[in-house]
Amino acid sequence: MASLVVSLVGPDRPGLVNLLSAAIAAGGGSWLESRLAHLAGTFAGIVLVGVPNERVEALAATLSALKADGLVMNVVVGSETSPPAEQVTLELLGNDRPGIVREVTQTLRGLGVNIEEFSSYIESAAFTGEDMFRAIARLGLPAGLSAKDVSAALEGLTAEFMVDITKPQAV
Repeated sequence: MASLVVSLVGPDRPGLVNLLSAAIAAGGGSWLESRLAHLAGTFAGIVLVGVPNERVEALAATLSALKADGLVMNVVVGSETSPPAEQVTLELLGNDRPGIVREVTQTLRGLGVNIEEFSSYIESAAFTGEDMFRAIARLGLPAGLSAKDVSAALEGLTAEFMVDITKPQAV
């Protein structure tokens, strides 16, 4: 089996997920995992597809043909990587300001941390209504780096950050 990573973006409308899932099924693929979202009137997402090795090229061509439906598509054959020394989940909350994602990701990069999954949004503070930045990320820590080190580095950016780092629960 091979893995295809499909990214897509286009004008949002009913039926897009069905269009994509039908193309994957018709091409012999299996929808394994996805992150899909409506953002500012646009539909964007990534999908991990499992497909028999002999059907990779045909399925990639089928998915690329969806561009005619107004979607911008990118199909990449995935590869296996070695797992990090340790995986942790980061939850961060702080006052929103320009450059906050750059500051956080620059700090993580400087520590050699791999961001494996990242989501963020703005929410209103309970009593003041101020914009608060919230991020949740799955991080791969390199050997020799502890979750405590990561937390200290992020908290060092500003006293306003609340940082919580936990180890993923076994399923």
